Amino acid sequence: MSEIAGELARVKGAFSQPTLTLLHQRQAAVVITVFRAAFGRNNKPIPTARLHAQVEEHLAEIRLAGETEVPTGNGRDLCHRWMRGQWLVRALDETGHEVYTLTSHAQQALELVKNLARDRATLSEHRIATILGTVRRFNAEANPDRTSRVTILNAEIARLQAERDRLVDGAELVSATEDYMVEGFTELLSLISALPSDFARVEERFATIRGQILAAFRAEDRPAGEVIDDYLARADALMTATHEGRAFEGAFALLRDDALVTQLREDLTALLDHPLSGGLISDADRAELQGTVRLVRDGLDRVLAQRSRVTATLKEYIVSHDAARDRELEQTLRQIESELMTWMATTGPRAVHEVPLLPARAGAEHLRERFYDPADDVLPERIRPGDPDDAPPVSLEGLLAQGGPRLSALRRRLEDTLGSLLPAGSLGELFDRLEPSLRRPVEIFGLLHLAADREWLSEEELEAFVAVRPDGSRRTFSVPRTPLPDPDRRPETREDAAR
Repeated sequence: MSEIAGELARVKGAFSQPTLTLLHQRQAAVVITVFRAAFGRNNKPIPTARLHAQVEEHLAEIRLAGETEVPTGNGRDLCHRWMRGQWLVRALDETGHEVYTLTSHAQQALELVKNLARDRATLSEHRIATILGTVRRFNAEANPDRTSRVTILNAEIARLQAERDRLVDGAELVSATEDYMVEGFTELLSLISALPSDFARVEERFATIRGQILAAFRAEDRPAGEVIDDYLARADALMTATHEGRAFEGAFALLRDDALVTQLREDLTALLDHPLSGGLISDADRAELQGTVRLVRDGLDRVLAQRSRVTATLKEYIVSHDAARDRELEQTLRQIESELMTWMATTGPRAVHEVPLLPARAGAEHLRERFYDPADDVLPERIRPGDPDDAPPVSLEGLLAQGGPRLSALRRRLEDTLGSLLPAGSLGELFDRLEPSLRRPVEIFGLLHLAADREWLSEEELEAFVAVRPDGSRRTFSVPRTPLPDPDRRPETREDAAR
């Protein structure tokens, strides 16, 4: 084959790809417009019924605008036609509902049209500087010569150090020109717009692997373990040996690094806040740049969901696969084969015997599942009312000993102490003077409650409350010391202490 013939074959192969078949048809402009209006830049899944209605509404508006090259048919027929063209794919979302998404071929076509719709950048200083910087960085990371790498790094460090020293010394800060900013935003938007199709390509690879795994399981021409090993090997190769897989792994590593994600957000915010950016980029391009991190996260989520579906398919087969049933089927087939050989040994080569496809079912009008048990008809024993004499005796003193604090008695003793000639200095001293019946542990809470009602302030110092339980045992509690007010002075309240 000559060189020109080989080149023609490669070009024909490119034109047979779904991306170019979409762009090469007469109604390509209308289809691309419908895709852009329905799916937007993020390629969010759309329920099937909703997309059918949206397609019909968009096409009706396009006809009213005077366009003649419009696809014929209703929304459902057109979506099915686009699925056959490999521009749409239908799948189940997390809730089990059918949704449409754009394939990587359709997204690549949308990206090409979007780039052509923008103002084409011409040769400029920014573009040449970008090429030189990319080549320099690529050489610094890939050069096999250690000395060359060190030389490149030293030169870069010296350049950055000189620029830093120049700025620290107060030299003039060179501002970016409008042409430089336009070139930078155009290249940045071009790189970001390629992300959805890259993610969709990885997602489609996993969907293809899932279909092949299901086909291999249904064929049963290979052991299940071999099918699973093949999936693991292909999944690993997809992530390491293909361009799309390596891009996915790189994006996944980026999002796992919080510092890099934060740096990306800060850099994008700084670029969008630049004084010249307001008049250089449109609101749509600004929104696209602001949603870069979210765009990457959504693409990763869809790829991980597709990979989870493949894993779920394997798990479902492994769990539902019944080895015992397979052995029973194999034994049945062997018995049939044995009976067939016996029959062939006693008959001629042209003998015919009618064999039903499935064995007849055993007829049984009713099969008893439970038999009569006389124990089911025995009545339970009657419940006898309890005898009041069997209840343990309870006295009023015992009930009072188990109750809460006696606030009335404590209030009287507190007032008596405040009016006596020898008042107690604190609640702890008052508690020690009480009779044992008023020195239960719960009475401490009663005294604190009465002190809180009078707004008496407690100190940081602790004092001991020796409580006497109803059984005569003693227990010591450490409580913040609450001094009692001097009866000759007005009581100090919280407002007084604050002033």
